[in-house]
Amino acid sequence: MSLSPTQRRYLRSLAHDLRPVILLGNKGATEAVAKELGQALDIHELVKVKLSGGDKDERQAQIAFLAGQTGAENVQEIGHIVVLFRRNEQDPKLALPR
Repeated sequence: MSLSPTQRRYLRSLAHDLRPVILLGNKGATEAVAKELGQALDIHELVKVKLSGGDKDERQAQIAFLAGQTGAENVQEIGHIVVLFRRNEQDPKLALPR
């Protein structure tokens, strides 16, 4: 599912007050972290993730891995924080604008 610019703007506004749910450590993005992120996305649909240190290329690789493993959309990246969204088809929590 690709998000429209209006939907991205709406999700960014919702994510502003959120605290990071997933914090990556020294090992970075692993299968276990992707599994936990998948569970958090099932519950919340919109999740903030704080990435581990490193250069920009390393953070981009972590984001690509997590989004690919969970099927989530990257809504926003600011520094070491990324906001991911995945619609829960059985029990949607957020109503997206068209």
